[in-house]
Amino acid sequence: MKKIVIALDGYSSCGKSTTAKLVAAALGYAYIDTGAMYRAVTLYFLQHHVSLTNQKEIKEALEHIEIDFHYNPKTGRNEVFLNGLNVEDEIRKMYISNQVSEVSVVPEVRRAMVAQQQKMGRKRGVVMDGRDIGTAVFPDAEVKIFMTADVETRAKRRQDELLEKKQLVNLDEIRENLQKRDHIDSTRKESPLRRAEDAHLLDTSHMTIDEQVEFVMEKVTSNILSNQVSLQQN
Repeated sequence: MKKIVIALDGYSSCGKSTTAKLVAAALGYAYIDTGAMYRAVTLYFLQHHVSLTNQKEIKEALEHIEIDFHYNPKTGRNEVFLNGLNVEDEIRKMYISNQVSEVSVVPEVRRAMVAQQQKMGRKRGVVMDGRDIGTAVFPDAEVKIFMTADVETRAKRRQDELLEKKQLVNLDEIRENLQKRDHIDSTRKESPLRRAEDAHLLDTSHMTIDEQVEFVMEKVTSNILSNQVSLQQN
């Protein structure tokens, strides 16, 4: 059976990552969390005091950044490694969330990450979630989903995620962070967050994760069946 690319784009805390992981597991596909890649770059920039207005510093820093994903059987997670070090937990902290959109808006950063993402998905058989997968990274993705949810629901979900990691953050701070990131991501010149014309809209405000996965899997099944019929006719 021909393998495809499934692109899940949308706003933060809509359930993209969880849905993408479960869809990938159901299909036996690779899962790539592109947002984690930008978080890893943000961590590196902060650790090395890279100025976002100095193109030379940015270019040199990107040449020394290597990002990999490794499955951890103990946690059941696909964890992010930055230059050989596991940074999965560190990049999920609020201080990274507060800076990641400003780093990811930098054209040089986006181009470098998009190139890596395209390389990862070249053989197809991947589920990618992010902001610009269906529009910039894989505009030819066979299945595109654009996920959204109201900001109050997203803020509460994000707060619950942080509490699970023993991080207590005020709901107002989280809401403000989400709105700031929404604005930056949607208005940047380089690969802005927007719904691709052929993307299916999925509002997760009042949906369970199982319902979200079912929605995506229905679109995947429909695409695969359509391709099979097309091949038989040809």
